[in-house]
Amino acid sequence: MPQATLTVWKFRSAEGAETASKTIQQLTKKNLITLHDAATVRWDEGAKKPKTHQLSSTVGTGALGGSFWGMLFGLLFFVPLLGAAIGAATGALSGALTDVGIDDGFINRVRDEITPGTSALFVMSSDAVVDKIHDAFAGQEAPELIFTNLNDEQEAALREVFGED
Repeated sequence: MPQATLTVWKFRSAEGAETASKTIQQLTKKNLITLHDAATVRWDEGAKKPKTHQLSSTVGTGALGGSFWGMLFGLLFFVPLLGAAIGAATGALSGALTDVGIDDGFINRVRDEITPGTSALFVMSSDAVVDKIHDAFAGQEAPELIFTNLNDEQEAALREVFGED
């Protein structure tokens, strides 16, 4: 498998990530991006917690699997609600995520950014044709890149394409 990139995109609406995930799936069919795995988080206004959805049905079994997304979303949104005992047990699991850039800083940033009324798209991908992807998203809600494991130069180019500073 080529070097995969993990990106997390925040949307200012609860529907934004779902709309973007459909666009990503269309781009995959056109071979403009290789989608290894993806998941969405939707947090409707007034809801006590967000709803999560893995897109594995569209990308085969998924490179990461349901256990990865379950553990990640548990750390992000549900562990603080479960108490210290379960939190301590997941501490060892979270250590394994550090190798891919998922550390306390990532967890805190995503937890702070994804709030009621917003959504997020988590994408593990490679081989993106960035200009074609940018064109496909024209007219949709502009996302905010809140995490990537790209190097600084690659991240700056990605932010430029999507009009972020």
